[in-house]
Amino acid sequence: MLIPPSTGIAAFDKVVSGIRKGDNIVWQVDSIEDYQHYVTPYVNQALNDRRDIVYIRFARHPRLIPENSPVKTYELMPSKGFESFSKDVHNIITQHGLDAYYVFDCLSDLLIAWATDLMIGNFFMITCPYLYELDTIAYFALLRGKHSFKTIARIRDTTQLLLDVYDFEGDYYVHPLKVLNRYSPTMFLPHRDLGDKFAPITSSIDATRVLSHITERTASGPQRAMDYWDRLFIKAESLTNKSADSEQVKETVDELCRLMIGRDKRMLELAEKHLTLEDLINIKSRLIGSGFIGGKAVGMLVAQKILQKDKSFDWTNRLEPHDSFYIGSDVFYSYIVENGWWKLLMEQKTKEGYFNIAPQMKQNLLRGKFPDEIKERFTELIEYFGQSPIIVRSSSLLEDSFGNAFAGKYLSIFLVNQGGPNQRYQNFEEAVRKIFASTMNEDALSYRLQRGLDQLDEQMALLVQRVSGSYHENYFFPYLAGVGNSYNAFVWEPELDPQAGMIRLVFGLGTRAVDRVEDDYPQIIALDEPLKRPYSNTQDAVRFSQHKVDLLNLSENRQDTVDAPELLGKNNDIDTDMIANLDVETQRRIRESRMKGVQAWVITFKKLLSETDFVPTMQRLLKTLEKNYDYPVDIEFTTNFTSDGQMKINLVQCRPLQTKGIVTKVSMPKTIEPQKILFESFGRMMGGNISSPIKQIIYVEPQAYQDATLDVKYDVARLIGNLNRQIDSRENTPTIIIGPGRWGTTTPSLGVPVSFAEINKIAVMVEIAYEGGNLMPELSFGTHFFQDLVETDIFYAAIFPQMEKVIFNKERIYEMPNLLGEISPQNQKYEGIVRLCRPKSQLQIISDIKSQRVVCFLS
Repeated sequence: MLIPPSTGIAAFDKVVSGIRKGDNIVWQVDSIEDYQHYVTPYVNQALNDRRDIVYIRFARHPRLIPENSPVKTYELMPSKGFESFSKDVHNIITQHGLDAYYVFDCLSDLLIAWATDLMIGNFFMITCPYLYELDTIAYFALLRGKHSFKTIARIRDTTQLLLDVYDFEGDYYVHPLKVLNRYSPTMFLPHRDLGDKFAPITSSIDATRVLSHITERTASGPQRAMDYWDRLFIKAESLTNKSADSEQVKETVDELCRLMIGRDKRMLELAEKHLTLEDLINIKSRLIGSGFIGGKAVGMLVAQKILQKDKSFDWTNRLEPHDSFYIGSDVFYSYIVENGWWKLLMEQKTKEGYFNIAPQMKQNLLRGKFPDEIKERFTELIEYFGQSPIIVRSSSLLEDSFGNAFAGKYLSIFLVNQGGPNQRYQNFEEAVRKIFASTMNEDALSYRLQRGLDQLDEQMALLVQRVSGSYHENYFFPYLAGVGNSYNAFVWEPELDPQAGMIRLVFGLGTRAVDRVEDDYPQIIALDEPLKRPYSNTQDAVRFSQHKVDLLNLSENRQDTVDAPELLGKNNDIDTDMIANLDVETQRRIRESRMKGVQAWVITFKKLLSETDFVPTMQRLLKTLEKNYDYPVDIEFTTNFTSDGQMKINLVQCRPLQTKGIVTKVSMPKTIEPQKILFESFGRMMGGNISSPIKQIIYVEPQAYQDATLDVKYDVARLIGNLNRQIDSRENTPTIIIGPGRWGTTTPSLGVPVSFAEINKIAVMVEIAYEGGNLMPELSFGTHFFQDLVETDIFYAAIFPQMEKVIFNKERIYEMPNLLGEISPQNQKYEGIVRLCRPKSQLQIISDIKSQRVVCFLS
């Protein structure tokens, strides 16, 4: 005979016309003791009935079930984050399956870890339906008056039973507020708990006496309608007249940093040291939603504050103030919960679903709807910026932290922001969706998996910034933009000092500085020798220069790319001499051909670097940040000039620099027999000192690759990815990959278009310059691609076979058997393009950063 579910109090079961499978029962109480009063008989009854009963323990309040009880207890940590906590609960429910009984600690305690009613509501909305689906019975509690009306409404809409419990004059009263699909004439009246029976309060006098007393004890007024998050900041604002050194202010700063800044210990310490209570309140005033503002926003704000506090230099007149808004990380999870995709996200988090479910999840994220209150805040943001160009940037929890840069893994989207209000709003909302969806990009997933971050909370917050720049007729762009590193790991000559730092500088938007762009070369500037370049002759100076400019096209309402000489020739309001020099040889040929109005500009920044204080200012900025971070830093910046010629720097991003220096001594062989050398080069390498055996070579033949069709070139990229996945580990099978032009380009004519996830297991990457085509390496120091190489511990070398002292003996590769057909039979047809070789004798690669020499040879 089946035993019906019970609360353990038969009299109360009658009040609600019986407990049913799937019931989630929420007790709204004044104290944990009131909740305990009804938990104990429920647990005892479940044990007597031999139920599978589970206790979810996470709160600071006393245990509801003793430690020596036979009840299965799970101790969880809400401080790990909403996703991790919710996923743990989800997995426990899955494990126990049908007909289990549950007791949850008081949900109000989650405010200590999450600080928002919103996330408690989200947790209940994803957990309650799953429990209902599995025919469970579950007890939850809320402290009365601690939550906003909206949160209680969301819980009421989701649960099956919502009950008010009052402790009045020594007696307990239970008032059912919701009992799904059950009804009796007295069910929704307060009931006095008399132990053996529950008596409904039918007298208006008694009901008024009880409920009036409860109303007096319950928080009301404007704050009662607010989320707990907003109440925290009202409290913070009341402290702004107190000294920053007061304990109350310090404790509030620490609490707000813990709730807004993130969990990375070192970034949290930096924020607590440099951000004031007023700073945090100002951030809240520009925050849409609640939760963390994300790593990118934190890095930018902390760096700006560090410079503002540096009284040894007039940063106030050198820095362009940022104009930023933030979309809190809670919006991301609320977006998923409200659109009903949480269960799918949990499937994606499993080992089997990690990559397989991601495409479906990505498509969902691109089509979801936002709650009305978020849409209203989005509208206010668009109205604030008007028609000024803005950029919507990813700012995830794990991004830009110590050890994890996530460089280029998530989207950032420029919005030219032209057109009517509706069009501008739709473009903005679409940009937010695209960045949310980029959390499911294969490169991002592979990065997280490889670095052991795949099971951590990775909420996507957003940073929305006014684009730094000026109007130039129909275009908008900054004069200069770039990447700066306080440590220069790419010192191409021995006399360059790595500690001096470097910048990667472009004219126009900084996209050409952070990405590997088609057939274009930003200027790599060593800050101790700003006019020195990794090439020597004038011809190379022209070739390895910036030929295109990224900018915002106002008339077309889109990001655009134009020819640099054309732009410099047309815009009289640009100080061309600061940016470029005339190519004398090309200019002579232009005169001889009698072409009028054409000028051959070459972007060199020579005047900027030699006749202004740009270089010492940038070096000072980088070193100031490095000193305060106690770690090398990587920044993104723009530079503009006022009407009177004053330089203004806008620091848009700062993060710890993932780099390697001279970490170990290496012993270069004094002599190597020439016939044993695979390649030898000087300079043009990244990755510090190495001395490593190589057990496998993947080689792409330049001529065969160049002659291949476009489809075949893409097939070759996928083939490389397949071979990469078969590498068990970098330690067991150290692999060198050698190919023409640029690995990871988006343009197959410039190199092999692999994604980083398709080369992330290799040990050494080599790019070969092939004179027979347009297949040239790109010295990518400072780009997102570079960050990937360094973080993944991949050594990089660019080989220019035509240069003096450079050796590349590809014959050594052709002396080895091609194992491609054996290892990957389905790709045997590409043996003429791709060679997979395993040297029979020892192949060794050694690099020495001091001599700037790298050699790979058979020993």
